Amino acid sequence: MRAVATAGNRWWIYQRERFPLLTQGPVIAAFSFSAVSFSALLRHRAGPPPGGVVIVAFLTAIVFFLQLRIADEFKDAEDDARFRPYRPVPRGLVRLQELAIVAVVGGLLQLLLAVWLDRALVALLILVWLYLGMMSKEFFVRDWLKAHPFTYMWTHMLIIPLIDLYTSACDWLVAGAALPRGLSWFLAASYCNGVVVEIGRKIRAPESEERGVDTYTAVWGRRTAVLAWLSGLTSAGAFAVIASSRVGFVLPTLALVVTLLAGAALAAARFLGNPVAARAAFFEPISGLWTLLIYLSLGVVPLLRRM
Repeated sequence: MRAVATAGNRWWIYQRERFPLLTQGPVIAAFSFSAVSFSALLRHRAGPPPGGVVIVAFLTAIVFFLQLRIADEFKDAEDDARFRPYRPVPRGLVRLQELAIVAVVGGLLQLLLAVWLDRALVALLILVWLYLGMMSKEFFVRDWLKAHPFTYMWTHMLIIPLIDLYTSACDWLVAGAALPRGLSWFLAASYCNGVVVEIGRKIRAPESEERGVDTYTAVWGRRTAVLAWLSGLTSAGAFAVIASSRVGFVLPTLALVVTLLAGAALAAARFLGNPVAARAAFFEPISGLWTLLIYLSLGVVPLLRRM
């Protein structure tokens, strides 16, 4: 009993440090439910998506993001051992082999859910797996990508709209429909949301930079990193407004985007004026809040409004 409790505690600590469900769970839930809801709205479906569709989309999405985290553990193992010994893998809390088993078991769960809902989903599931596998190998050009951080970022962020394509397919493909017109704007907003989160979590104050950690402030410089983050927000907001126009929710989304952009610009200006750790720490939660609210405005709220 003691060994079981210890093992359970290890995994609880790992999820708290590397895949915190308390903060990431609601965003992934909004991400997946928004995708199926937006698809249903584009198809003029009467009523909400079936419960099975929502559950499969959410569980599959959360496993995808867990697999992404595990892929990062493998990709970064050498650097973590050298520069970040405090992380769970290098300090011995969990082993890479154990994480590999978790990823494979998660993949089996995804496959079972796809077959249960509609076997047509399996082809798209394999597509996402293949891209994730290529990412885990750094597209076989690891050193070149590390020397080109912008290319590294945009190639890796393509996994986000691919996951969104799969979760939306839990609606349109299962219903036997073609890819809905207008879904591309949603996928573009999703891609830019991924960029926002990626840059936002790697903006640091000078005293918080770590040796061997390629943050965007270290690689691009503080001003360029913050401007890139604001550009991601602006692009995501523009695509979200266009997408919302396809489901008759453009004005509320526009008001939300303008309000959030104003707040983000203020936070960015204060950080650039006085780049202390306390202000840098706000970039990640602002990015998460932005992503959550944009997804809610694209699929969830418009769907509830029509019910």
